[in-house]
Amino acid sequence: MKGKLPENVLEVFLETLPFEFTVIDENDRVLGWNNHEARILQRPEEVIGEDLRSCHPEKSLPKIEQLLKELKEGKRDTARFWIDLSLDPESEKQKFLVEYYALRDSNGKYMGCLETFRNITEIQKLTGEKRTLD
Repeated sequence: MKGKLPENVLEVFLETLPFEFTVIDENDRVLGWNNHEARILQRPEEVIGEDLRSCHPEKSLPKIEQLLKELKEGKRDTARFWIDLSLDPESEKQKFLVEYYALRDSNGKYMGCLETFRNITEIQKLTGEKRTLD
């Protein structure tokens, strides 16, 4: 990044991003996350400092293990998954995009990863073009 954002601007920027994110360190520990009001993946603050695996369902752990191993070994820098999820028992399922990005220093050393989660249901409905403001 060129330039330096003041801390208050950086904080607002991170809260404005149109997706939820969690930052994981090189030892797979949760460093923190943005705190969207409409966050789907609610996590208690006690998870900060805990292993990333504790935030995922048991059935997804083999995939998480493989992903973390490949990110650390440099075999991959990103991974993308999508899932259908109902937000409550009465609602229809919606499409969610889950992405992981390796965080590496300027020498390529693995520093951790960024996990993002975004509801893309409305994005999938886009057609044609929109080039003007409403």
